[in-house]
Amino acid sequence: MVEIIRKDDAGINDEALKASLAESLSKYGKPLNKVLLLPPDFTRNHSYAGRLTNMYYHLLAGKYNCQVDIMPALGTHLPMSDEELDEMFGADIPKDRYFVHDWRNDIETIGQVPGSYVSEVSDGLIDYSIEVQVNRRLLDKSYDLVISIGQVVPHEVVGMANYTKNVVVGCGGVDMINKSHMLGAVYGMERMMGRDNTPVRKVFDYAEEHFLKDIPLMYVLTVTTQAAGQTCVNGLFIGNNRRVFEEAVALSQEKNLIFVDEPFKKVVVYLDPSEFKSTWLGNKSVYRTRMAIADDGDLIVLAPGVRMFGEDADNDKFIRKFGYMGRMKTLEMYKENEDLKNNLSVAAHLIHGSSDGRFRISYAVEKMTQEEIEGVHFNYMPYEEAIKKFDPKTLKDGFNTLEDGEEIFYISNPALGLWALREHFE
Repeated sequence: MVEIIRKDDAGINDEALKASLAESLSKYGKPLNKVLLLPPDFTRNHSYAGRLTNMYYHLLAGKYNCQVDIMPALGTHLPMSDEELDEMFGADIPKDRYFVHDWRNDIETIGQVPGSYVSEVSDGLIDYSIEVQVNRRLLDKSYDLVISIGQVVPHEVVGMANYTKNVVVGCGGVDMINKSHMLGAVYGMERMMGRDNTPVRKVFDYAEEHFLKDIPLMYVLTVTTQAAGQTCVNGLFIGNNRRVFEEAVALSQEKNLIFVDEPFKKVVVYLDPSEFKSTWLGNKSVYRTRMAIADDGDLIVLAPGVRMFGEDADNDKFIRKFGYMGRMKTLEMYKENEDLKNNLSVAAHLIHGSSDGRFRISYAVEKMTQEEIEGVHFNYMPYEEAIKKFDPKTLKDGFNTLEDGEEIFYISNPALGLWALREHFE
């Protein structure tokens, strides 16, 4: 059994990281001729998983003379461009080593989580069964090892990101993605974000225990923070057992949960245009701040790169049709519309992206029109106008007092944490 745990508040340097990866391969103790790497995609560019992927590639292709294939765990996201592959994983990895996961077509069903179990873990709120689906490449017996690489951080759908989620969702299929997202949305984000043993996580654990044992999986998990604009790796957790995930969760709860004692009246969030091109991703600004924003408060999302709603054409179409309409309205529309019944991840996303009327959400964009933004029930702001008052170049993370005396709370990257009133975790 492989188990390597490294923690350092000051950050683990590349030399120590590479030594840990080399140790993980030697501890695996089996011949390695062909290995599959499952890193996150560009939406997790701050996870340091790209750098670890590059290290693993060169260790395996060099010392082990091994064939190394890389398949980013896209889930429903857009395939990575060559430029994104180079930026995240390094230009020194040949492009023919990369494979694209297609969540609609490249999957095989390997089992089913029974409806009785889903009902049990969701307090009776959901009772459908869920197909466990993975990309066919994971079932290829010619792979001696499959290494799942990713970041543990608070997450809106499952509670804490990564571990088995990277496999059954990131490399999974329509049924698991749709139904797990809806399960989380109906159960309630506020009951799950920042926690481990949520209903969705229990479904993933069931899949691991019953259907993934024949895949030679090893998990490589990071916990990161940002320091002076640079990613700091505070923890590295490698193994093929759940304990390494639990250790990563504990550290992420320490590093990535930001507690506040008073609710924020106005929050301004910046979305890096290289990372956030859709509200499907950009709504992290909503998920990660909703437990800290005051009733009748404001969330202003500076989104210069956002040019669409969904990450694929079908999801985009449904978001445009229904808009972000809150939990109860979405559930009502779900009962009445086959569109939403057949696309549960979209229905869940519509719930996640709404404040349920509790606070206002304004998107400041330059690649979408006022009609488009208001059509999905957000408020619209022209980006150039917004940054005259909320300039990302001059704002610092945390509280800022503007020239007119107004106080705001600024977040430069919502993917790196979860902001919440302390009372939500007491």
